[in-house]
Amino acid sequence: MDMKISSSVQDRYSEGASELQPELCCPVNYNAEYLKIIPAEVIERDYGCGDPSQYVRQGDVVLDLGSGGGKICFIASQVVGEGGRVIGVDMTEEMLELARRNAPVVAQRIGYSNVEFKKGNIQDLKTDMELVDKYLKDHPVTDSSGYAGLKSKIQKLGNESPMIEDNSIDIIVSNCVLNLVSDEEKILLFNEMYRVLKVGGRIAISDIVSDEVSPDHLKADEKLWSGCISGAFQEYEFGQLLEDVGFHGVTIDKFDKDPWQVVEGIEYRSMTVLAWKGDNSQACDKNQAVIYKGPWKQVTDETGNVFTRGKRMAVSNVVFENMKNEPYSNQMIGIEPHLEVGENISFVTSCSGLLERPAQETKKGIKPITTNPNQGDSCC
Repeated sequence: MDMKISSSVQDRYSEGASELQPELCCPVNYNAEYLKIIPAEVIERDYGCGDPSQYVRQGDVVLDLGSGGGKICFIASQVVGEGGRVIGVDMTEEMLELARRNAPVVAQRIGYSNVEFKKGNIQDLKTDMELVDKYLKDHPVTDSSGYAGLKSKIQKLGNESPMIEDNSIDIIVSNCVLNLVSDEEKILLFNEMYRVLKVGGRIAISDIVSDEVSPDHLKADEKLWSGCISGAFQEYEFGQLLEDVGFHGVTIDKFDKDPWQVVEGIEYRSMTVLAWKGDNSQACDKNQAVIYKGPWKQVTDETGNVFTRGKRMAVSNVVFENMKNEPYSNQMIGIEPHLEVGENISFVTSCSGLLERPAQETKKGIKPITTNPNQGDSCC
């Protein structure tokens, strides 16, 4: 099944590189300023369902999964500026040729070159397939011994010369591509995304989702799969898979009200999901606390920590850092201790979860004082 899906997708997008296939894309409004310098043939061969480039920032190292003709990469190259870097990964030769042919044109128009395109499978970001192709030219596989040698070489290449290194990417973007990966390999894809991101790095994925689980007979339809339908994530499944591999702050940032396609009553629409890679180091107790602002009475994070509105909840240094940053920072108030805790004390929770952190605990070690409202500046 995986090989059939892969072959069908390759064929469909090889055709899409030379001849426009309007059925593969949803209407998307991009920032017109960034489109001015991109050659028309790249814009015409864009098969997307969202604009993840809007989440890119100046100076970022960007990875575009399934970069196709390079449109998102060329937009991102302008956003990150000369100090940033953009890497596109795709497996379709014709799309890579289209992107690489136009990269010098874009570089000349913006005044710098910060984009490169690599050949690889997005579910295996260690293996540079151009290095594999080079090896196969000199070592064609004709028997089981040759196949074993190829597998060994691929493993060695991935370990010694990974296409994308661990903890090297600030943001991963992708536009209507993840659904094309087989269901069996989607978990590999998500683990690879997590591997290559820096701690604190983030993803912005625009893709097609379904309101119901697609039945097996639709998944077996190769044309529907290559058409971004059969392999679509179910709405809830998308975020759950990200959470399962360790992402936090999973957020649905865009959800199209109207479906893009309806097949047998199942609605398929575009959705953009954001998520962050946290710190997996040992959790220590630094006498820190966070207060959830609301509006809900209570919220629960991915690890089961419960935050009650208005209460100072004791958290580890790892959770505290997460809550200080996006996407939580606007919802949480961070309370630092008055005296810094230098030693590494393991953080423990009760059997019922997080405990409240008394105000006296964050003020431990300082002399109690009484202020006089008749002296000094008034806040009234």
